[in-house]
Amino acid sequence: MIRVLPSTIDVIDSHTGGEPTRVVVAGGPDLGVGSLADKRERFREEFDHLRSAIVNEPRGNDAIVGALICEPYEPDCVCGVIFFNNVGCINMCVHGTIGLAVTLAHLSRVEPGTHRLDTPVGVVEFQLEDDHLVSVANVPSYRATKQMALEVADYGTLHGDIAWGGNWFFLCDDHGQRIEFDNLPRLTECAWRIRHALEREGITGADGGVIDHIELFGPYLDPSADSKNFVLCPGGAYDRSPCGTGTSAKVACLLADGKLQPNEVWRQESIVGSIFEASGSVQGDRILPRIRGSAFVTAEARLILDSSDPFCAGFRS
Repeated sequence: MIRVLPSTIDVIDSHTGGEPTRVVVAGGPDLGVGSLADKRERFREEFDHLRSAIVNEPRGNDAIVGALICEPYEPDCVCGVIFFNNVGCINMCVHGTIGLAVTLAHLSRVEPGTHRLDTPVGVVEFQLEDDHLVSVANVPSYRATKQMALEVADYGTLHGDIAWGGNWFFLCDDHGQRIEFDNLPRLTECAWRIRHALEREGITGADGGVIDHIELFGPYLDPSADSKNFVLCPGGAYDRSPCGTGTSAKVACLLADGKLQPNEVWRQESIVGSIFEASGSVQGDRILPRIRGSAFVTAEARLILDSSDPFCAGFRS
């Protein structure tokens, strides 16, 4: 069932390490009762036109990640959230969680301290350290496949780990590309070819999960960093931040290989030069990652949705 669009939606924009988050604070749909996974499916099935109206052009752009505040299913959570982007709902978003935490502080809904957040993939905790600095205890993460060989058109045989950090990732080091901002077109092409190769071969994560994030690594520029990455997101946009779920997946691989010790800090630099500090502890066959980064509120806005506008529900370029 498709619902009509509301006439206005109130949002607060922020960026986390350069990556934008748009939090819906009023005017969002009533998703009824049930878990956040249930609500996400209801949002996906009945309100996809609203998702597009919020983050796509002409009001948004491909880089924006939306965050819809919901009533939590777990009663001890400060709120629930459904994350989405230019092509659909996403499982989890750490940069978005950092942006949401700073937005909630901006609204005086949380104070410095530790808070629980209900998401479609489980409850996560975030610690608001000050008005801008947040650390997130992400969902349990793990490596599913180590250094799988993959034939990629025009690039030959590449190798990568398949790992879960809240989303499924293919993490690759031997791609041969410069991880620098002026090389974005080539990086994007390489990552797309890798994703197409995974789809062609029918390679997925656990339970058929789509490997919809490609993460390429290279030498860092910031002398305080341990690595630099480029992350291609499901809708074709690159992550301006170091990618929290991708860094969680990376930490899981590093700990599995003994290249990082439990609770040792790994500093991940993004393609634009921002930094996440990451660490992980071991719990059975899973890693419990913690990601620390900064976000800043950039705008408060009221989106106007005029049903007579032919582009009211948005479009992708």
